[in-house]
Amino acid sequence: MNQSQPVPAEDQGSSSYGTSQPKPHRLGLRENWRQFALYTLITLLIGMTIGVERVALPPLAHQAFGITSVLYVVSFLSAFGLVKSMMNLVAGRLSDRRGRKGILLVGWAFAIPYALIIIFATAWWQVIVANLFLGVNQALTWTMSVTAKIDLVGPINRGLAVGVDESAGYVGVGIGGFLAGLLVTDYGLRPTPYLLAIAVVVLGMLVTLGPAKETLHFARTESTNQAHHTGNTARQEIPKLTRLGAYMSWHDRSMFAVCQAGFLNKFADSLVAAFFPLYMLARGISLAQIGLLVGIYAWVWGVGQVATGALADRIGRKAPITLGTFFIAAGLALFVGTNIHTLWLVAMILMGAGMALAYPNLITTVGDTADPVWRGGALGVYRLWRDGGYAVGPLVLGAIAVVGGVTAAIWTGAALLAVSGLVLLTLFRETDPHRRKHEPAWKTHPEWVAPQTHSANPHP
Repeated sequence: MNQSQPVPAEDQGSSSYGTSQPKPHRLGLRENWRQFALYTLITLLIGMTIGVERVALPPLAHQAFGITSVLYVVSFLSAFGLVKSMMNLVAGRLSDRRGRKGILLVGWAFAIPYALIIIFATAWWQVIVANLFLGVNQALTWTMSVTAKIDLVGPINRGLAVGVDESAGYVGVGIGGFLAGLLVTDYGLRPTPYLLAIAVVVLGMLVTLGPAKETLHFARTESTNQAHHTGNTARQEIPKLTRLGAYMSWHDRSMFAVCQAGFLNKFADSLVAAFFPLYMLARGISLAQIGLLVGIYAWVWGVGQVATGALADRIGRKAPITLGTFFIAAGLALFVGTNIHTLWLVAMILMGAGMALAYPNLITTVGDTADPVWRGGALGVYRLWRDGGYAVGPLVLGAIAVVGGVTAAIWTGAALLAVSGLVLLTLFRETDPHRRKHEPAWKTHPEWVAPQTHSANPHP
């Protein structure tokens, strides 16, 4: 499964990326399974870092700081989403020039002050500040880990690669949350759970600094292969950020559909994380039962992404993404439309399956569409939109909950996800390179992503 071709001699030295490529790189999951496994471990550790917070922080808001307002409680999630979405853009852009590994290391470093600030926090605003650091950590580390996996596998098995990445991350969220729950039970809300987070971060830094390799040149090899395959010797430049943002956000209708789907996807996840527990508590459901229901949603989502990523490699991206988005809308409606607990379980499974179908494959479509030379930046723009849903969703839905109740907020989320599914059904064109009927829009409108093209070497 060797997908590489010799790299021109003039392209094997140093470049504006700040690295050198002494030899061609073989693309493929089998060829690079050791590095792929290392980056999967890194993603697992990234998920564990955020998993600690999901379990340990909400009770801290009430018990340590006396926070009872719905809007105030979810403010930490909005702060996290705001900075994560913006830093996704920065990370993706920088990685196309500077590589993935260095940015990943910087991301790990930002998690240390996050944990320390929460350990010593005496006011809720300090917790909000800590979540700004966590947002930077999650943006830089997770964006780089998924980009590295896409680099390694090349165009074949891309859906599976992203599915494994996202599955590892959310399994890590579950492991981190489970361990944090045990520590909270035995040792209290602070500092032990956050000492666990620091230990996870240190391990992640050691793996990244040691055996994990830079993967940027795999992306350059893929770009060279594409040029040889098409006979197009025009060089793809890294687009200006404004052009790339405009292209992803509205010039390419498929990418517009993908970005809005990712944005509203986080509305749904915010509902499960922050609003569902309030809804169920008001109806006399125990914390243990709430944990079970929310855990089933996360488990189906996390584990299912390996299978759904592989499915998208077989049948294409549009069907899983569109169907998954409608599943999420249906799960929200079923949950809020009934008080039958068995149907709540069905709703959670339906939502988890919908997330598994849509979430990893939305990322894969960006990998399908972008040129490898500027793929990191394109992923950054998509993740800006997607995690922007974490910043906006809790505030919008929280305001609706204040005015009309939590029930109204959940119904609103169901309606928004249904509309998102219709947008995907109408505007999204298949992006799988083996099944698409249309080339990416930037190939027919190169002016959308670069001011000009040049002949000869396809790399800056």
